[in-house]
Order: sequence, then C-alpha cells, then structure tokens
Amino acid sequence: MKSIFETEAKDELLNRLENLDAESSAKWGKMNVNQMLVHCTKPIELALGESTIEKPNFLIGMMMKLVAPSLYNDKPWKEGLPTAKEFIIVNSDGFNTEKDKLKSKIETMSTSKDYFEPKKKHPVFGTFTADQWGKSAYKHLDHHFRQFGV
Repeated sequence: MKSIFETEAKDELLNRLENLDAESSAKWGKMNVNQMLVHCTKPIELALGESTIEKPNFLIGMMMKLVAPSLYNDKPWKEGLPTAKEFIIVNSDGFNTEKDKLKSKIETMSTSKDYFEPKKKHPVFGTFTADQWGKSAYKHLDHHFRQFGV
C-alpha cells in the first residue's frame, strides 16, 4: 500500500483531487462530492490531533482493533462500506473551499511523519506505527477518489 508520507503518492493524491469538480458524482454510496471532501478531511484532522471523537465502549473497541489491519493493508476496501457516524457529513462549505481544505490537510499530513514516530494511538483502532498511519491515510483517500472516478 502506498503512503501519504511518500512524495510520489502524495503528488498522485493531489493530482487526483485536482481532477474533481463541483459536478463530480459518486459511482457508489450516498455522499455528494462536497460531503466526500469534508469526510476525507476529518480523519486527517483526527490523525493530526486537531479534532477528537468519542472513544468506543470496550467491546466495540476490541472489535475495531481486530479490523485495524484492513485500514493499511494492500487489499482495497469494498464499495459501500458503512461510515462511522462521526464522519457522516450533512453540511459543507462550497466545493472550492472544501477542496482547498483537503488539499491543505494532505500537504500537512504528508510532511508530518515525525509526529507519528515511532507510534501514535488512534482513538478507535489502537496504536499505529507511522508507516500504518501513512498507509491508512492514503488508502482512505484512494477509496473515496475511486468512488468519484478520479
């Protein structure tokens, strides 16, 4: 799996982001393009410690730790996976504003590998290495960019 910490992968993501426009439509799922942009920004903000989410109860937390490897392994996510309630987006700013926010967050995270060294706790999925954080960020963005055909 590529990593947001790799220059080539980061550049690829930014190029794909540039190929989105306000009329881009999803191949699957319920989000419109603005909602997807916000949805993709929120986990990066969470990773960078700029926001928080409620920690799951013990049982859910244990289940999340079991599925954590699917966040950074090489197997693409299936279309139409359910979205965590914290990342379901109802309102958004204009397309260009949300696109610029996501671009900025991709740039910030791509240069923040030291922040994740050697390991950093994810509030839901347990402790990740910097490598796992980088791969999970890439994989999430790749999933949604494929959802919108870029």
